[in-house]
Amino acid sequence: MLILGIESSCDETAASVARNYTEILSNVVASQVDEHKQYGGVVPEIASRRHCENILWVVQKVLDDAGVTLSDLDGIAVTAYPGLIGALLIGVNFAKGLALAAEKPLIPVHHLAGHIASNYIAHPDLKPPYLCLVVSGGHSHLVEVMSYTSFRILGRARDDAAGECFDKCARAMGYPYPGGIHLDKASKTGNPQAFSLPKPKIAGNPYDFSFSGLKTAVINLLHHAQQKGEEICREDLAASVQTTIADILTTHTIRAAREHGYTTIAIAGGVSANSGVRSTLQSACDKNGYTLYMPPLSLCGDNGAMIACAGSYAFDAGIRADAALNASATMKLTDWERIGKDTTAIL
Repeated sequence: MLILGIESSCDETAASVARNYTEILSNVVASQVDEHKQYGGVVPEIASRRHCENILWVVQKVLDDAGVTLSDLDGIAVTAYPGLIGALLIGVNFAKGLALAAEKPLIPVHHLAGHIASNYIAHPDLKPPYLCLVVSGGHSHLVEVMSYTSFRILGRARDDAAGECFDKCARAMGYPYPGGIHLDKASKTGNPQAFSLPKPKIAGNPYDFSFSGLKTAVINLLHHAQQKGEEICREDLAASVQTTIADILTTHTIRAAREHGYTTIAIAGGVSANSGVRSTLQSACDKNGYTLYMPPLSLCGDNGAMIACAGSYAFDAGIRADAALNASATMKLTDWERIGKDTTAIL
């Protein structure tokens, strides 16, 4: 089985060809980081325009690199939700036209399902059911992976996601975009115990996350020091922020695994590349006798390979779309399979 995957949910135009679910024949990512860096974050209008410019050559290159043509494909998968709506629409409409022209099935993919699938590429032995921590700039979810296309949400971010907290704290500390990467590097030479930072809890669900209070505490700490003319060691603060976020994510994950009977845990999403999060979660899993799966750094960020892989499993599950497919900026992961099997559902 050959599936073409197309990803354009944020600021990466990406595509990939997967054979038999997890064998990646080609993978191309056109990043816009350098352009958005001057604005301190992703500008949606610019991102959409760059997708328009990049998507044709990116898709053509992955087909050429894989040595396949459109007629060889079994289906065309595309990230349809969630994400920046303008960016999503570029990929969705391109994939719709491609599928129509090639007379191939169109497979809508949920972006978070794609991140989860990145672990199948790196670890073919990983099979549902298991618990997955999905953490990125826009999402922090604790997900029960019931099957390759069925999920149950145990916890989620009520406000800022973990990646958003990393980036906003880093920006307040003076690091350039994308801040999370620079904060991670700085933390390696800092003292993680130098600052006592809050670990907010949410009433009603012990698995839900809240990072807004932590972000505010860091910003206030920096402002107070500035007003007093005091200098703060950025490396120490970076290490303290990273340790606090890693502890929060790990504590929630281990508690959920223990209380729901999971001994297999995975992590996915952009924040899964953070060294502090990876090491803290690994240590906790080792201590509790749990098996932890993590994607390689190359598959932590947005990429087409994860969409091609997730699209392959979706293809098997009968998830399809027709010409009425529309993008959605906010669709829940738990709605993906249901809507994907009802081609009359228009978002």
